[in-house]
Amino acid sequence: MSEVQTQLAADSTQQVSFDTKVAATKVINLLGLDRDALEAFFATIGEKKFRATQVMKWMHQLGITDFQQMNNLSKDLRNQLSEISCVQNLEVAEDLISTDGTRKWLLRLHDGNYIEAVFIPEDERGTLCVSSQVGCALDCSFCSTGRQGFNRNLTTAEIISQVWLASQLLDEEKKPGRKITNVVMMGMGEPLLNFDAVVSAVRIMMDDFAYGLSKRRVTVSTAGVVPAMDRLGDVVDMRLAVSLHATNDELRNELVPVNKKYPLKELMAACRRFIDKQNSRSRITFEYVMLDGINDQPEHAHELIKLLKGIPTLMNLIPFNPFEGSGYRTSSKNAVRRFSEILHESGMTTVVRKTRGDDIDAACGQLAGKIEDKSRRHRRFEEPRFGME
Repeated sequence: MSEVQTQLAADSTQQVSFDTKVAATKVINLLGLDRDALEAFFATIGEKKFRATQVMKWMHQLGITDFQQMNNLSKDLRNQLSEISCVQNLEVAEDLISTDGTRKWLLRLHDGNYIEAVFIPEDERGTLCVSSQVGCALDCSFCSTGRQGFNRNLTTAEIISQVWLASQLLDEEKKPGRKITNVVMMGMGEPLLNFDAVVSAVRIMMDDFAYGLSKRRVTVSTAGVVPAMDRLGDVVDMRLAVSLHATNDELRNELVPVNKKYPLKELMAACRRFIDKQNSRSRITFEYVMLDGINDQPEHAHELIKLLKGIPTLMNLIPFNPFEGSGYRTSSKNAVRRFSEILHESGMTTVVRKTRGDDIDAACGQLAGKIEDKSRRHRRFEEPRFGME
């Protein structure tokens, strides 16, 4: 079985079979194929590799989904593609714009589930936050997404469709500064538990014939799935963000339960291995949600400095974004300022992230979507944690 066969067979929503002489017998969503996979697809129907770059440009750069409009393809090929393949996007169920310009889309999947994607405009860049799972396979206690439970992984096509739709809809605004310059895999889900689809999607994002994003402008976030972190460093060169949120195993076990499987010592070792595989200018972004009275004291800041010693670091301090029933409170501005100052004084590059889009529940940790929870996890979150009201 070829690489493209393996990739597509793993996608339960797009089961296809290939033969060296016979075209695919079921409709394939070409939106989810990176260049290697698209070249392999065209090879199975007797076409040259360059057809892949032609079709990628039509789909991703020109926004064309109708094969009949791809006029540098022969009529016979256009007709054949119409029979055996498609360019199928997700459906926009809701489109909300915050008072600060943040835009959030609720997107309907073919199985009735919904996911969310968010565009965050800033002075010199526009960041698209993309989801990788329907819900989340992890259950971080302070995250609204985690409370919703988990249904399934997204396909590569479903991941890339978020980028495609956002690009097209932002272009329709015809406003300056409303363009995607960065993509972060920080939406719903743990990206590294959907490894193959995420890596394929990242390759499409960075392909010059698709979205042409540089490796410094695509970030994959993880709560610390160590084996996948090692694989990621081997197969693709891009930025890594680690959702840290605690400086010792006892607290992190509570906040980020995957820590019980991959404790901080193993996580930090994986971070160092990842950096060793990248170029000399690489660094890891560490995300740290500030929770009042939980992880925001000066002693935590000093522990953080010690924990990350020797790792090129960008520290993002994130004020907690409340949601109903969370059981946590946002750290005070004074506590965040004091914490940040301690990190700065140690020489650590530190940014206090501004809360964006909270009036439309588009802020960090607030994405929830609408999912059929197969994990029944939401039933476990009825009691407040740490004795908090």
